[in-house]
Amino acid sequence: MGINLSNFLTSQSKNRKMGEFQDLDHLDGISISTVSANLYNTNRDDLVMFYFREGANFASVYTQSKIISENIKWNLNQKTKKIFSLLVNTRNANSFTGDQGYQSLQILAEEISKELTKKQKEDEEYPEKIKTKNIIFGCTGTIGEKFPIEKIKLKIPELIKNIKYTQNKYIWMKAALGIMTTDTQPKMAMEHCTIGTTQIKIYGIAKGSGMIYPNMATTLGYIFTDADISNDVLNKLLKKNVESTFNAISCDGDTSTNDMVTIFSTGKAKNKTIVNISDKKLKYFNEALKNVLLNLAKRVVSDGEGASKFITIKIFKSKTEQEAKQIAFSIANSSLVKTAIAGEDPNWGRIIMALGKSGAEINLKKMSIKFGDIYIIKNGKLSNQYNEKETAEYMKNINIEMNINVASGNKNFTAYTMDFTKKYIEINSDYRS
Repeated sequence: MGINLSNFLTSQSKNRKMGEFQDLDHLDGISISTVSANLYNTNRDDLVMFYFREGANFASVYTQSKIISENIKWNLNQKTKKIFSLLVNTRNANSFTGDQGYQSLQILAEEISKELTKKQKEDEEYPEKIKTKNIIFGCTGTIGEKFPIEKIKLKIPELIKNIKYTQNKYIWMKAALGIMTTDTQPKMAMEHCTIGTTQIKIYGIAKGSGMIYPNMATTLGYIFTDADISNDVLNKLLKKNVESTFNAISCDGDTSTNDMVTIFSTGKAKNKTIVNISDKKLKYFNEALKNVLLNLAKRVVSDGEGASKFITIKIFKSKTEQEAKQIAFSIANSSLVKTAIAGEDPNWGRIIMALGKSGAEINLKKMSIKFGDIYIIKNGKLSNQYNEKETAEYMKNINIEMNINVASGNKNFTAYTMDFTKKYIEINSDYRS
């Protein structure tokens, strides 16, 4: 099956709130394959495999929901330092499927390990025997439906036969399209950096449009690098950088049962292995990783279900970073704020409401609120320069920025969200049809 051309063309033609797609090319140590298992009633790829022919170090963060999908249970149970394959399916979340869902993954892992071991013997000078513990899964789609094991298992041989050892933008685009559900745009990002004198690539894809609110991770996000970095350091880097990126976004205030962000390190760049988070050679890699994560996280928000606005909420001078985050998400998750912005109404009273309900400390005499560069509240009072018409004109922009100084400390936090439109209701009322 070919690329999801309809979604691709839509994404190319719509007035995007994010920049153009980046040209991801070849990254050593990773191979990609996509097929259709006919999980949808439309002509699209719905299975994506990432294959690491020499294995890859990895680290993941997962949803902290008390109800987690069977694939996350599986991933948590695989006690291994090397991953050889990640298989992602759409249309079915494999959540609340019980034994059937988990045992289905066991069956798939056995089939994948058998077929990839066979491929190792065909292609490698020193073939590895790939075990079920070397395989992890990503699942996304409807919760509570029986996992379609028969359809997916049938396609494993074809999926492995179609593995491409060399990637280009088209192959990465197919992968990004293949993991989408209600998304209208594929989400890809890349950065180049150095570790010491070694040139390093960091590539990433993600999916997410609804049920987006942070809790250790949000949506599905997969990061790939040719750097040689230990599992422990990858884990620390990911946990640190996810806080200001994937954990700084909200579309609708709802956290999925399937959320995961995973980073894979192939080691093919041949830098000296990084085994200490304090290693000074990590400086540029850390910055580049954060940029990739933030780029993807912003793309998730900009493609939020029915979104017409991309909203940045900057909280300044809060008592603690946690309180700054508390305030930011009190605003970001307010349906009243989101609908006012959708209607391009500068109803700053809704911001006041959201500030008040946050429970965080606010210095009312010194507090300020700005929409863009327009002061609304200054030193705790309505600004003398406030102009309703000017502010209403600002609200017509696709990108809306709120700058809020709560004047209670010196900690800051930035959150990203979207507006609520009628389209959001339509998408979610028709989600399963």
